Amino acid sequence: MKMPLFLAACLLLLVPLMATGSEPPTAQPPNIVIIFCDDLGYGDIGCFGAKGYDTPNLDRMAAEGIRLTRFYAAQAVCSASRAALMTGCYPNRIGISGALGPQARIGINDEESTIAEIVKQRDYATAAFGKWHLGHHPQFLPGRHGFDRYFGLPYSNDMWPYHPELLKLPMNERRKRFPELPMIENDRVVNANVTAEDQTHLTTWYTERAVEFINENRERPFFLYLAHSMPHVPLFVSDKFAGKTDRGLFGDVISEIDWSVGQVLETLKKHRLDERTLVIFTSDNGPWLSYGEHCGTAGPLREGKGTSWEGGIREPFVARWTGRIPAGSVSSEPAMTIDLLPTIAHLVGAKLPDNRLDGLDIWPLLSGDSAAKSPHKNLWHYYADNELQAVSSGRHKLYLPHTYRTLAGRAGRNDGLPIPYEQRTLTEPQLYNLEADMSETTDIAAAHPDIVKQLLAVAEEARFDLGDSLTQRKPTGARPVGRLPAAD
Repeated sequence: MKMPLFLAACLLLLVPLMATGSEPPTAQPPNIVIIFCDDLGYGDIGCFGAKGYDTPNLDRMAAEGIRLTRFYAAQAVCSASRAALMTGCYPNRIGISGALGPQARIGINDEESTIAEIVKQRDYATAAFGKWHLGHHPQFLPGRHGFDRYFGLPYSNDMWPYHPELLKLPMNERRKRFPELPMIENDRVVNANVTAEDQTHLTTWYTERAVEFINENRERPFFLYLAHSMPHVPLFVSDKFAGKTDRGLFGDVISEIDWSVGQVLETLKKHRLDERTLVIFTSDNGPWLSYGEHCGTAGPLREGKGTSWEGGIREPFVARWTGRIPAGSVSSEPAMTIDLLPTIAHLVGAKLPDNRLDGLDIWPLLSGDSAAKSPHKNLWHYYADNELQAVSSGRHKLYLPHTYRTLAGRAGRNDGLPIPYEQRTLTEPQLYNLEADMSETTDIAAAHPDIVKQLLAVAEEARFDLGDSLTQRKPTGARPVGRLPAAD
């Protein structure tokens, strides 16, 4: 029996009530594309100040959309950062920290909801191409967490016997640290021994599959997660971009990533999907500075990957949605990768998961509303083994006593091999005004004891909820990580 027209109309009117923000979603849910790089620094694309190469497609995205200039990764390391992006939670809330390697027996828990699972409520086609890094065993792979299709590396491209720091060791010793690097399609290993030649094709292979996915799903809403393995070291680039920039191999790699962005944008344009598609570009953490000319730059920001200083966690962020995001918009309000899941849930008209989230809807910021403010009163900055290293509120950021790594101004090598870091320790809290001093050069804690006191209270809130290994505080709000069944 056919549904009466008036009843069908009433049901359609109920859909916006499922959204989480103030503005209802469009009648046809938008396509969502997230392009996520690995170890890309704040200053590594043209519209954020890159030198020695051009990024015309990303610059066009920014000119046609918005840049967020205080957008943060939740932690300055691979798996933790991706856990936050996919689930809308601080990574230590769901038990993931650091970078999961080939020996890891943990991964994303089945009880957590990913962005892909959220949009599945609205019958989206979903695909992930590129680096996953939330567990490499079958129960942790994308196909078990909302994605229809997957192709890529299960973890970082340096987790293989040819890791730059292992090259002087005999092969049997290298393989004790890292086995051969696998390529996975859906839930099956399709190449058990990824070679250096294979790595030169990674950006192209991921891009080709992304374009194919858009072509195949142009008539229905889709979510595409394109997670590039580059510019994580070791760097690889295809022949079509090798030697094309003045910045050496690193510049060539970024130029190829920009080409990949252009391929996605052109495919959307070809199918007249620009006005139906939100495209987001950002990265998981800042540059791996110890690799010298094979890493990028944090621009004016302090330090890089592996630290909670701004250079480790503040990322370039560009978003475009023709007709919905005003061209040439810029926002300096703080936001974080944890915010993308609730924002997307709002836009597509989906319900949020029952589990507690840390992210908040930032669509008012993305929509270019000049009066929009960050929905976050405070942000917490953890690293390493659940160390609470900093908290921020508005323009102020307080660093708590902890040990961090630094090159102390030393330049790295030019051959893809790292130089050692120094370890330095903060023994007292340090306070910085990020609006006046984005480079974090001047500690103002002594001049503002009231702000220090306020942010120390924020730190206590974080410690009560998520714990802090530095002060031996146990979490009260953390949930279990996914684990392989115990061996018989």
